[in-house]
Amino acid sequence: MRIVIQRVTRASVSINGECKSAIKTGFLILVGIEEADTKEDADWLCKKAIGLRVFNDENGVMNKSILDINGEILVISQFTLMASTKKGNRPSYIRAAKHETAVPLYEYFCNELSIGLGKQVGTGEFGADMKVELLNDGPVTICIDSKNKE
Repeated sequence: MRIVIQRVTRASVSINGECKSAIKTGFLILVGIEEADTKEDADWLCKKAIGLRVFNDENGVMNKSILDINGEILVISQFTLMASTKKGNRPSYIRAAKHETAVPLYEYFCNELSIGLGKQVGTGEFGADMKVELLNDGPVTICIDSKNKE
């Protein structure tokens, strides 16, 4: 599993012109899932995201977690994070998980994030044509891959 975390002052996702989810200060998390990913990958990434200290403390130092600031999270599935660009100019998405694998793992990831955060996370809709808007704060953008734990 691969996630891209963006620290935001606001973010939202719309489908067919209707706002599905919106958050204020917190994280917009894009998540890509491959066939080999498991709940253990999701658990590890949830722990990393919840514990990530990238919010400013009273001295302006990035030293606080999302829990410390009572922030919110919006999670968007994005199979293109699993793109391979080794050959040619057209990305290959062969590593991206099929729906049967990806949907349950995406839902599990969102649920575990909600538990860790202590409140419901916002979501998009798996497989939908989504329009995502955000105001990246910093900007702060962190990429984490569960295959690079060590």
